[in-house]
Amino acid sequence: MPADPRRWLALVAVALSVLVISFDMTILNVALPTLASQLQATTGQQQWIVDAYTVVFAAAMLPAGLLGDRIGRRRTLTVGLALFGLASAVGMLTDSPGTLIAARAAMGLAAALVMPMSLAVIPGIFPAGERRRATAILSAAIAGGAPLGPLIGGLLLQHFWWGSVFAVNVPLTVLGMAACLLLLPETRNPAAPRIDLPATALAATGLGALTYGIIEGSDRGWADLLVLTTLTGSVVLLTALVLRSRRRSDPMLDLALLADPTFRWSSVAATLISLVLFGAFFVLPLYFQSVLGTDALGSGLRLMPMMLGLLVAARLSERLVTRLGARAVITLGLALLAAALLFGSRTGSADGYGRAALWLTVLGLGMGLALITAQGSALITLPPARAGVGSGLLQTLRQVGGAIGIAVFGSLLAGSYRGALDTGGLPAEAAHRAGASVVAADAVARESGRPALAAAAHVAYVHGMGLVLLVAGLVAAFSAVLVAARMPAGEPTRDTPADRPEPATAGDRR
Repeated sequence: MPADPRRWLALVAVALSVLVISFDMTILNVALPTLASQLQATTGQQQWIVDAYTVVFAAAMLPAGLLGDRIGRRRTLTVGLALFGLASAVGMLTDSPGTLIAARAAMGLAAALVMPMSLAVIPGIFPAGERRRATAILSAAIAGGAPLGPLIGGLLLQHFWWGSVFAVNVPLTVLGMAACLLLLPETRNPAAPRIDLPATALAATGLGALTYGIIEGSDRGWADLLVLTTLTGSVVLLTALVLRSRRRSDPMLDLALLADPTFRWSSVAATLISLVLFGAFFVLPLYFQSVLGTDALGSGLRLMPMMLGLLVAARLSERLVTRLGARAVITLGLALLAAALLFGSRTGSADGYGRAALWLTVLGLGMGLALITAQGSALITLPPARAGVGSGLLQTLRQVGGAIGIAVFGSLLAGSYRGALDTGGLPAEAAHRAGASVVAADAVARESGRPALAAAAHVAYVHGMGLVLLVAGLVAAFSAVLVAARMPAGEPTRDTPADRPEPATAGDRR
């Protein structure tokens, strides 16, 4: 079948779709304080406004991949965008924390439909020789959304009300839907199995419980009964899913994909990259706002060097893979990530933004080279008929890696910050508040007229940030060694096997 002449325009439509999903993951970070004040949300409700999205997103991606293979990837992508826009409209208009939590959960479900399908459509519209370039463009859109979120959020909050961080999604999703319907051909796997309801339930509840347990563990403590029960239940459910999948010839969790060493180690690399990147994303906004004294917009602007490095990587990755091979490029990217994070870990409380700008540029370059190449290498090993399931598995692993990163680095930051903060002379209640976060310490310092407390909190936070970046850098360095030692050196060239059906194009312009 000849390549679709409008395939690059179709890729722009898909990239726009994932960009909306991607920046929404971080845009809420800058809006949450204002939003919580306006809605009078409790601390627990604030946590669920953030976590409802993450838990549902992780839980639904595996079933979403199979659904797209079965009913059509364009259709699934378009439905996901429609649901995302509708849920954003509800979030924009609500005056209740409970309704906003429900809207965020619906947005997580919509994102689970969109994200794996964005990668799954590539094998159906691009010939093998163009898939890595197409994946690089799409991966850059996915990765670029994270630093764009705070910038867009800061701009909106300067001029509009807190609901504008949801309102911006509505026209963008409408534009993405129109572009997908007009430009993207429909592809599906005619031989895709029926939805396995028991496996779907096991995957959704198991991954949801795992993500929830990891998130709660960083706040409640790992010995908490609820955390232990949730994590134990997730292990039982996911084990049952694996056992069920091994007995089926065409399962939703296709473990046979992991038998391919290129797919396996590309997925491992992408997961480890997601884990370590949350070390940087977790600590930087508070560093900029509390220690350097910037506002929300200023924090977003200070993340732009990362975008610069990412854009350079997007232009270089394909050429470097051609010359050096995917394994070498992923290893190089992880090494740059490690160098940037280790350099950032040496930040002192008196250092200004210049040091951060330098290592953020290198971080963006390393992130782009490693993540774009890893996702591209994983994708081109997939037969088109299994693109949805394979992309769902890859994105699920990345999401779980990110959740683990949030839990590990959040716990590490909180513990090191409390351990380094001197609260001597403060009443017990004030000392407890100051130890909760650097933002709370700044508030206590203002209320009590103790500027020395704010200075001590800033020093303690930078100490905790340095420890987080150090550990993240060491994990990135270990990941580089692991990929260099275990990932195959050759370029994968798998085409669709004869016993696998090609994707159908029923009603290409339906």
